[in-house]
Amino acid sequence: MLPFNWPHMTGKELHYIAQAHANGSLAGDGPFTKKCHAWLENNTGCSKALLTHSCTAALEMFALLLDIAPGDEIIMPSYTFVSTANAFALRGGVPVFVDIRADTLNLDETLIEAAITQKTRAIVPVHYAGISCEMDVILDIAKRHDLHVVEDAAQGMMSNYKGRPLGSIGSLGALSFHETKNLISGEGGALLINDPDLRLRAEIIREKGTNRSQFFRGQVDKYTWQEIGSSFLPGELVAAFLWGQLEEARQITLNRLAIWDRYHEMLAPLEASGMLRRPVVPDHCEHNAHMYYVLLAPRFDRSEVLDQLKARGVSSVFHYVPLHSSPAGRKFGKTSGTLEVTDRQSERLIRLPLWYGLSKEQQDGVIDILHQLLV
Repeated sequence: MLPFNWPHMTGKELHYIAQAHANGSLAGDGPFTKKCHAWLENNTGCSKALLTHSCTAALEMFALLLDIAPGDEIIMPSYTFVSTANAFALRGGVPVFVDIRADTLNLDETLIEAAITQKTRAIVPVHYAGISCEMDVILDIAKRHDLHVVEDAAQGMMSNYKGRPLGSIGSLGALSFHETKNLISGEGGALLINDPDLRLRAEIIREKGTNRSQFFRGQVDKYTWQEIGSSFLPGELVAAFLWGQLEEARQITLNRLAIWDRYHEMLAPLEASGMLRRPVVPDHCEHNAHMYYVLLAPRFDRSEVLDQLKARGVSSVFHYVPLHSSPAGRKFGKTSGTLEVTDRQSERLIRLPLWYGLSKEQQDGVIDILHQLLV
């Protein structure tokens, strides 16, 4: 069976893990964590980067940093992972689901203003497949309505919008290093702080609500409980593994882009014949080849296509069940508009195998089988 994903290693990860042990530092914020922080700050231009044990943790820090209170509304797409909504619902916030664009499957920026009420506190653009939302428009809307923009860039590491790294554009950004992402540490994530005024509070919240980081910098003579927080740090072994990935980030991205481009070229005839639609990447967006998906023509039964791919030895998957149609989404959130595009596109999408090192022969096999099933 050709797997949908295969977690890759650059060859240095185990050495760095052993080095972390030899350093006698396995808890959070050791030498490898600091290396990762510096790399992220240098490569994104954010004011401060903080590793977290997951992207979910970084998103939960969003809600704490924005002081989300019961009843506050947060605008986001329904076509996203549950963590985007959970982070705010945990604080009593109300996710407000807005439809997506038919082309990029990102939050439809033209529908945001209609969803704004007196209770709205923030907009959460989710950069689907590592392709940016229309951030200039979203930032302009937020400025006019005095709202925060916080980016769910879980899929966006090494992607750019008009030359700006995803996650570095809003007040805050969240990244994921889950094993299904481009750069991995098994589990893991990062909070990017772009508003300098949020740096100190972010450190405190991440350290269980204490000013422990200030204590270790010699800025206070003891550390104490300052406000609500939690243990959002990853261990040093996770950071050591991640450092091996970050060192090779460019090569990993180039390899994935080559695979993505080959899929795109080979699937052009099927798109031309009306069998499917390929991903759309706007000219001003530089993507990272996080995934390759296709939208099947309406006449095809997606479940049957996925079953047939599996029967022929190819593991392919669909993506999110839209949050507005889920039990928790109906309980904790609300919708703005009909979400017709979300419902339609989510039922047509399948993701093809893509990972660092996927061979041309393996790709050929996937395309051949897809061709047999659709033509």
